[in-house]
Amino acid sequence: MNPLVELLISTVTQGLIYALIAFGVYITYTILDFPDLSVDGSFPLGAAVTAVLLTNGVGPWLALLAATVTGVLAGLATGIIHVRFHVRNLLAGIITQTALFSINLKIAGSNLPVARGTDTIFTSGPLAALLSGSSLLIRKLVISLVLVLVVKLLLDLYFRTKSGLLLRAVGDNSTLVTSLSKDCGSVKILGLALSNALVALAGSVVCQEQRSFSATMGTGQVVFGLAAVIIGISLFRRLSFVKGTTAVLMGSILYKVCIQAAMQLGFDPSMMKFVTAMLFLLVLIFSGRKGEEIIHA
Repeated sequence: MNPLVELLISTVTQGLIYALIAFGVYITYTILDFPDLSVDGSFPLGAAVTAVLLTNGVGPWLALLAATVTGVLAGLATGIIHVRFHVRNLLAGIITQTALFSINLKIAGSNLPVARGTDTIFTSGPLAALLSGSSLLIRKLVISLVLVLVVKLLLDLYFRTKSGLLLRAVGDNSTLVTSLSKDCGSVKILGLALSNALVALAGSVVCQEQRSFSATMGTGQVVFGLAAVIIGISLFRRLSFVKGTTAVLMGSILYKVCIQAAMQLGFDPSMMKFVTAMLFLLVLIFSGRKGEEIIHA
């Protein structure tokens, strides 16, 4: 296969996987109006749980589910700290993120590789068996695409339910939700649990794709999620038929393409976080959105 095609496929695959983070950030920042920094902790949490389970012989799909559940717990922690103990939303996320760093170290140490012979979602299961004649690169692309599309469709369906509509209403008009005799705090906690579940799911998939866990792999993920959301919303905000989740998915892929382009231009890999931050700043400036305007876009 042409090296350029391989690079493109790999980049799109990364964009698809990391779209799960963007979905989570979309829920907290755009729908709930909640700056949730616990994302940088729940992402490696999902990866840590997955790495430990895989190395102990647990099936990859079960590990994926377990990681998602731990993400729910992380979101619940942030929500309870904010809602029940009346800690400001930003601080609640910082507290959870800080605590999760130590928890992740306890779970998997600072680094934990997954042996090449260990099955992952890309090498086992019905879908992987169906694609057994394809290269691992193609299997990663197809399985990532299927997984992300399933999550996207489930989110779209959820947002049309009563619970999903209440979730949207909390960010738009919490007074209205209260007047309907609904507990805004409980709805926020639910939204945070859902958001962090998606982020931890992304961490699990990345762990299985890269076959490794690192305690620092969560650094800057909230920035990536925000950038993907803003790019997607900015590009598609005038197209009313494009759902928010679709815009965010496309934003994630485009952002990964931009990062990959920077690497191809010769940027030092150690400067990638700097490049990410600068790209995010440029996105904010040229989109005409300074941060607060992404809410309820």
